[in-house]
Amino acid sequence: MIPLRPPAEIVFTEGIGSDLTVLVRRDSDLVAILRDKYEALAGVLDERSRRRWAAVEAMSLGYGGESLVAAATGISRPTIRAGKAELASGEDLGDRIRRPGAGRPSLEEKQPGIRDALERLVDPLTRGDPESPLRWTTKSKEKLSAALREQGYRMSATRVGLRLRAMGYSLRSVRKTREGSSHPDRNAQFEHINATAEKYQRRNQPVISVDTKKKELVGDFKNAGKEWQPKGSPENVLVHDFPGDSVGKAIPYGVYDLTRNEAWVSVGRDHDTPKFAVASIRQWWKKMGERSYPRAKELFITADAGGSNGYRSRAWKVELQALANETKLRIRVSHFPPGTSKWNKIEHRLFCHITQNWRGKPLRTWETVVELIGHTRTATGLRVRVQLDKRRYPLGTVISNADMRALELREHAFHGDWNYEVAPRRS
Repeated sequence: MIPLRPPAEIVFTEGIGSDLTVLVRRDSDLVAILRDKYEALAGVLDERSRRRWAAVEAMSLGYGGESLVAAATGISRPTIRAGKAELASGEDLGDRIRRPGAGRPSLEEKQPGIRDALERLVDPLTRGDPESPLRWTTKSKEKLSAALREQGYRMSATRVGLRLRAMGYSLRSVRKTREGSSHPDRNAQFEHINATAEKYQRRNQPVISVDTKKKELVGDFKNAGKEWQPKGSPENVLVHDFPGDSVGKAIPYGVYDLTRNEAWVSVGRDHDTPKFAVASIRQWWKKMGERSYPRAKELFITADAGGSNGYRSRAWKVELQALANETKLRIRVSHFPPGTSKWNKIEHRLFCHITQNWRGKPLRTWETVVELIGHTRTATGLRVRVQLDKRRYPLGTVISNADMRALELREHAFHGDWNYEVAPRRS
């Protein structure tokens, strides 16, 4: 009986008599061998010799040979069959590669101007056509094909995709790389932060990176990413992410210990205020920092330039004064320049791993949020402790000039707005 599919493996024999050896080569091995052969010969083969070589290889493999050769070389099976037919007929074309009249005319020959028309549609701003109807729409292959038809050209959507790739286009997503205008002291501030952190670490004084992670709606909503699920039974969630359907909004504020690779996360339920930010740092110190650094006299905090821990926030500095009074620590703060928050260590040492850990999992309850953050682990040994903060943090706290003058605040000589210390108030 003729098999219905190519054999999974082909058997070769070597040797004579008792030295007979059976070698089994699977399809994947044959494809690799054929690919190596083709790559070695491709530079010297013209169109005719290429199809005839492919035909010889296919015939030597027997049943299923055409599929294997096509998979290894990218030569289509009709081309391989054409090579077989030429070999069987014994036809000699002389120096010609094709028979007279063979081969399709190019699209440009059949439809002059189609390439330029396609390029104007794809990139209207740089091709001098700002009024193109596709300027403000998604330029899918189907829409491009339809737009070409309106101009009197004919090109299928599949052919549009192939032609675009040949013209050097490919599908690309928008990439976040531009940070806006760069502050002239940006690099100097980076160096200042690194040097200060190293100095504190050498003296075994705590160095932490702080920030608020992206806020998340808690409820039966879709969460970005994919997770392994039994086939045919995905988790079902609400179609729309309306805040009114949520349990609340989770506000994860993180404190990352750069030296010990440990983190504390307070999950707030009210508002992301300076009081909430410093309360999270206070919880880290009570639950983790104080035990890890029993002889600490100072604390170095690196933070973004804005948000609840921004360098312009008066309330942030007032709350730090209260923390310094309570812990008896001299608190030194350095802010990253505006527009450089991605350089903050907590972003790629903690927050990205939390996002990875809860990908594709609906954050239906507060307990789910807490458990997923608390079980975040990395190959480098990151440990995370987390707590739900149910306290209220009202907005609109007003800090007067008198309150600011009462602070034990000292600004540094280099960018005192970004680098300053808050000393414990003497009792």
